[in-house]
Amino acid sequence: MDTYSTLRELADSWVLLAMMVFYIVACVWAFRPGARSANDEAASIPFRHDDGALSNPKNRRPSDG
Repeated sequence: MDTYSTLRELADSWVLLAMMVFYIVACVWAFRPGARSANDEAASIPFRHDDGALSNPKNRRPSDG
């Protein structure tokens, strides 16, 4: 059996199984009950410094009007 066939059989069976197990573990880890606070904090990152910077006329771009 040549190298290509061996690697092909390995990828078709065990690597696929390993990737599926990794995906399931990652999903379970991300949606575990203890992760709620970390997920809420990560979800609010874009809004942390949302203090209305564009409402200040000095910070407006000419295209903002």
